[in-house]
Amino acid sequence: MKRDLVSLARNTYDLLVIGGGINGAGIAHLAARRGLKVALLEKGDFASGTSSKSTKLIHGGIRYLENLEIDLVWESLRERHIQLTVAPHLVKPLSFVIPVYQGDKRPLWMMQLGVFLYDLLAGKYRVKPRKNLSREEVIRMEPGIEQKGLKGGVLYYDAQMDDARLCLENVLMAAQHGAHAANYVKAVSFLKENGRVVGVKARDMLSDKRFEVRARHVICAAGPWTNELLRLDIPEARKKVRTTKGIHIVYQGEISKHAVLIGSQSDRRIFFVIPWMGNSLIGTTDTDYSSRPDEVKVEQKDIDYLMRESKRVFPALDFTPSKILTTFAGLRPLIRKGGSPRKVSRKHLFYSSKSGVVFVVGGKYTTYRKVAEDCMNRIHKIYEKEEFKVYGSGTVTETAEAAARRTGLEREVAQSLMEFYGIRYNDVLKLVEKDPSLKEKVSEYPPVIKAQLVYSVETEMARTVEDITDRRLSLVFRGTVSPQTLAAVSTFLPKK
Repeated sequence: MKRDLVSLARNTYDLLVIGGGINGAGIAHLAARRGLKVALLEKGDFASGTSSKSTKLIHGGIRYLENLEIDLVWESLRERHIQLTVAPHLVKPLSFVIPVYQGDKRPLWMMQLGVFLYDLLAGKYRVKPRKNLSREEVIRMEPGIEQKGLKGGVLYYDAQMDDARLCLENVLMAAQHGAHAANYVKAVSFLKENGRVVGVKARDMLSDKRFEVRARHVICAAGPWTNELLRLDIPEARKKVRTTKGIHIVYQGEISKHAVLIGSQSDRRIFFVIPWMGNSLIGTTDTDYSSRPDEVKVEQKDIDYLMRESKRVFPALDFTPSKILTTFAGLRPLIRKGGSPRKVSRKHLFYSSKSGVVFVVGGKYTTYRKVAEDCMNRIHKIYEKEEFKVYGSGTVTETAEAAARRTGLEREVAQSLMEFYGIRYNDVLKLVEKDPSLKEKVSEYPPVIKAQLVYSVETEMARTVEDITDRRLSLVFRGTVSPQTLAAVSTFLPKK
């Protein structure tokens, strides 16, 4: 896939989508699949904002039951099933343990009832049956857990995802259906004729070139940047999005065998400790944020909160700086309402301005397909049931051994490619068959070969080292990226 800025400037599109996070990617994907002529602009890299800063979960949202958002939970559970089905290489079942202690703000009976209702709502979309756990069973499943005051627990199932790649595969699917997508292109201002928006003035952030992109319909799916774009359209507009900050810690090594849901004893927030790519992901926080979205960062008080509450449940944890591999902060673009951040609904809605721009407000990662469907039905409604797939969807029919034999790769590498790219692993292997030097490894753990770097640039539109290390290959979650790997990545990037 190429950043074809010439085509963007020359064409008039049916639909221009501003924002290359998961909602924008999903909308562009469905629009292109429905036969519309689509352009997608992202001012940074695809998924570089909120859509790569999540807790990496595709879930129904068990805590939304407390807010009696039964419809949101049911919708999310249905969407969880769809993503598990269409993207098994990116979305995988994950078991969760909820330990309950004496003095917790949510007693054991409440957690048992909540998980029972959660499974009941899932119905045929249930991943696996839940189970109430005795104190002894919790300790057996998680030996490192604090035993003092432990009353028991619950086991249930949701799903884990690679968020950046799931977003990217929606962009690639849009492109496969004819969409023109470009990262590092910023919508600077709206073009208006007779009071109607007919496109945008855009700036290529890499070359500083300016050009126009014209379209009959414009959709803003910019997440935390929605208020800024709204002001470009209507300078006096009131904010539509409430941003709340969530931070995560990536801790070296696996703290737990399962994902563990922890209820804070200092407030009513919950967060997770989750096995992630050989290490542990701890998060998230949920606090109001009022500064510019580009300035969001992890603060020490956020780390201290997660460390303190995690250590209460896993007392042997060593939170020395060397154990924290990385941290990251993201913003949730919620519907602007009052009250505690944890009680603000994760539902989505759309705001249409007088100039014709449609702004996507709210939503959660799990329901991105439904957000896209609802958005598209405002513009181009169809009544037949439509197929939904992402770029790597499909059944891998070849064994890793067979793929390794025909390409001269190690079995471990072939297996890793299959698990990472789905059916598109073969596109990477074709690069190796064309140029055998590309089977050389640039990383041992995880195993990465040069062909993946070429694929990241030529097919997945990577433009910077961070695009590849953070979002195309997720190397930053494995540990420190070696200088040798960084040098190899730089070699394959486009020359400026």
